[in-house]
Amino acid sequence: MLIRDFFMLILEAVNIKMNFGDREILSFEKLQIKKGDKIGVVGRNGAGKTTLLNILAGEQLPDEGIVKRFCEIAYIKQMPDTGLEADDKALSEFNVRDKVNKLIVSGGEHTRLKIAAALSRNTLLLFADEPTANLDLKGIEILRKKLLAAETLVLISHDRELLDSTCNKIIEVADGEITGFEGNYSFYEQRRQQIINRELFEYESYISEKRHLEEAVINRKARAEAIKKAPARMGNSEARLHRRHSNEMQEKIHGATKAAEGRLNKLEVKEKPMTPPSIRLDFSLTNPPKNNIIISGNNFSFGYGDKKLYNKAAFNVYNGKKQAIIGENGSGKTTLLNRIYSCFFEKKTNAFNAEENSDGINIVPKAEIGYFCQGLENLNASKTVLENAIEESIQDETTVRTVLARLLLTGDNVYKKVGVLSGGERIKVSFAKLIVSNANILILDEPTNYLDMRSIEALQDILSEYEGTVLFVSHDRGFVNAIAQRLLIIQNNHIIEFDGKLRDYENNMSKRQENTKTQKLLLQMRITEVLARLSKSDKNNERLENEYQELLAKLRGL
Repeated sequence: MLIRDFFMLILEAVNIKMNFGDREILSFEKLQIKKGDKIGVVGRNGAGKTTLLNILAGEQLPDEGIVKRFCEIAYIKQMPDTGLEADDKALSEFNVRDKVNKLIVSGGEHTRLKIAAALSRNTLLLFADEPTANLDLKGIEILRKKLLAAETLVLISHDRELLDSTCNKIIEVADGEITGFEGNYSFYEQRRQQIINRELFEYESYISEKRHLEEAVINRKARAEAIKKAPARMGNSEARLHRRHSNEMQEKIHGATKAAEGRLNKLEVKEKPMTPPSIRLDFSLTNPPKNNIIISGNNFSFGYGDKKLYNKAAFNVYNGKKQAIIGENGSGKTTLLNRIYSCFFEKKTNAFNAEENSDGINIVPKAEIGYFCQGLENLNASKTVLENAIEESIQDETTVRTVLARLLLTGDNVYKKVGVLSGGERIKVSFAKLIVSNANILILDEPTNYLDMRSIEALQDILSEYEGTVLFVSHDRGFVNAIAQRLLIIQNNHIIEFDGKLRDYENNMSKRQENTKTQKLLLQMRITEVLARLSKSDKNNERLENEYQELLAKLRGL
């Protein structure tokens, strides 16, 4: 090891092994972290990502191996921390200074407290395990800047854009092993796709060569059999010559056949890379509504106690569109989803007969809503994955199995009891159950939480192909950009509708802010000019004074 490299080394893990019962979670020879590394850790649910961070941080001891740490580590954990302490600067930056001593805080506020506490330690090495959980888009942007400023970082996240913008290396955890890739997440994805393409090429070449050799063996054996037969009406001498020639030819063919069989037996078997099956949902079975607007809010008002979330807000949900609700933590995104579903449920159970409920929400009669949210359990733990998915399905069993397969629940996994599944796997079963149900509108609250990257991509693909209406909340910017065609933006107790992608909205807002800055600068220049003229005026100039007051009013309005 070079002397320079030695001094850059801040953590080294050697010969690490970790088992949970009979299952090997981690087994690798060496992992080094050097000053300046920004490492993203990716892998499927249950692969051992959090276990890896816990071992590296000293929170958990491995069964075998040693971890050497040459600096202090700050750790933003996935699970709740108690006794969080943070300095005023960090608390202010994450807008949670007033939340420190409160007994009740939201999920997003607690995440901000965890981040502020870790950043207050100002260590050389920062570990972060799913730090974007429950954060709004504004909070994620603040976090991104802080992670960029960190000297050395190890980050577990399912937020692809966050990994792209903050990481210069990727570690993939799979089957207990760790594999390193230089570059950010996009480079890792490109490399991974190259590997898949190579495996597919090798498989197709193997199948082609195997088919060629099998045909060669069959043809040569058939040819040998044909040579054995002597033509009819052949004399004895001719028959002897034919037999001699036949034997010579058969020996040659036999040798060639043996050679082909030998090559066939020695041919290295290549497994076919897994490709996602296509889903053929019969959406007409859901009896979808034909209305252009299927959910609407008119003078929608709601709050908790003295806290007003919505004040005479208005919104529309359009048929067949994928729409995302965005807003800051505590603005009422989940509340809006809950109120819509409550209205639907009350109408289904005949709790009221009016077309519009007291909240001011209207839902068309043929609407069937499937609701997914964290903590809302629609599964039977004692039944299998397949039994749960098919229980309320209006699609055939083949389609149900295909949906499960697209969500990476394949083979014998569909016969597992739901009670033994991980949180991420249960989410996928819940989602599959909704997709094949009679629902023609899906309402999803943070559907990507606890899902690994592959599962998020699978969910994204299914929703992109889904013919029905989708209304969802997600803090995953990449997921929102990929799925949402329209936005409902919660601001100042009202709802603003935007017809377009999140990136388009952000570009519009950025241009508007630039225009505002320019307008402010021009107004300030004009105010300076008017003040200069007023100061030079010997007598009271009413016109200039009025202009000055008007300019001040305009500036305050911006």
